Amino acid sequence: AQTEAEATLAAALGAAAMTAADLAALIALPPGTAEALRADLRGRDDAVTAARSTLTARKNDLQEIEKQGLPEDSPEILSPRLAALETETERRAQEIGRLAAELDRDARTRAALADLAAETEAARAELEVWEAVNKAIGARSGDRFARIAQAITLDVLVDHANRHLADLNPRYRLRRAADLALQVEDRDMGDSPRATRSLSGGERFLVSLALALALSQMGGKGTFAGTLFIDEGFGALDAGSLDLAIDALETLQSQGRQVGVISHVEAMQARIATRIAVRKEGGGRSSLRVEGPGV
Repeated sequence: AQTEAEATLAAALGAAAMTAADLAALIALPPGTAEALRADLRGRDDAVTAARSTLTARKNDLQEIEKQGLPEDSPEILSPRLAALETETERRAQEIGRLAAELDRDARTRAALADLAAETEAARAELEVWEAVNKAIGARSGDRFARIAQAITLDVLVDHANRHLADLNPRYRLRRAADLALQVEDRDMGDSPRATRSLSGGERFLVSLALALALSQMGGKGTFAGTLFIDEGFGALDAGSLDLAIDALETLQSQGRQVGVISHVEAMQARIATRIAVRKEGGGRSSLRVEGPGV
């Protein structure tokens, strides 16, 4: 039996290409080392099995390709074509990179243009306002704006003058006509408009006086002039108009205003209680004398 066992061991060693010394060395190894070697051996067996399976699959693939027929062109002909295709692929990859950069730059530009579009819209809205202003009052010489400003100023003047005219002669009321002209409305004639030149001398004086008072009020920032000086203008009035003018001046005086009149009309002088008379003395000299009650 020992002889038979020895023969079997010798046969196994021969099959494994090992000697008795190799076997003795393996037996002498620690148990853990032997187990690690076994695990490594199993791994190598598995790798060999997987490699064989992959080789079988590649052989099958090769057989399928061979069944379809080999390319007519030789590798020497196909190699330059392959190189050209690789070059074209590289060029297209670079072109894709360039286009991607342009797309990124375009996106940034669009974002900047979005802000610019908002600014443009705001500027367009402001432009529309100025165009409307220019259409309404714009002119190279400034005449259109001047006419508008004059019309507004005249309206204010007429409004102030009508308040004074209501006290001086409530029959008439001023109004602005076309081209900055003035007309009067005759309340006794159903507010029919009339030209100012159709008024009598006394009526024109009252209208002029109302306008003068209005001008003094506008020039004095809303306050009334406390002192008025009227130089002539009475010589062309008839007796009735003169009485009407003097009555108006006396009314102003009764309201607390100081009224000074320069006139050569004797009827006017007779109605003025306190006067400063100027008399020629000759030789370019004149004398002054205060006349009136208690002087």
